[in-house]
Amino acid sequence: MPAVRARVAVLLAALWWGSLSGLAFVVVPLLFKHLSSPAEAGTMAAKLFSAQTWLSVACAMLLLLLLNAKRPDGTSAPNSATAWVVAGLLLALLVEFGVSAQILSARASGGNLRLWHGLGSAMLLGQWLCAGLALWRLSLYTRTSKGSRS
Repeated sequence: MPAVRARVAVLLAALWWGSLSGLAFVVVPLLFKHLSSPAEAGTMAAKLFSAQTWLSVACAMLLLLLLNAKRPDGTSAPNSATAWVVAGLLLALLVEFGVSAQILSARASGGNLRLWHGLGSAMLLGQWLCAGLALWRLSLYTRTSKGSRS
């Protein structure tokens, strides 16, 4: 991967991982601490997590484009970050289109909110780990002069 593409990939992975870190570990806990009710904090957190999903999707898709771009000789360079990007992307989409709908349904009907909230939190943690591992792998790649570590 050429140096500029490799650096842009690291920046995208850092944006993805950093935004997940800030939202999950700083912003949402502060919402629950400072807003007047847990319901109000939960509603705002849901909106922020939805926005985060779209940032995650954008970063992951751009990363996949960069990681799978053809070399001048027509071949693709294998990169161990690709699997982590795909896994993180799938987790983001599963939370947005699967788990969040179940949370809303459980909240409205008195269903098992604790189960769905716990599953969503675990999947968000999984996405955070995937984004972090992708960032780690990509930062190793940019540090090598010939790109032998990927």
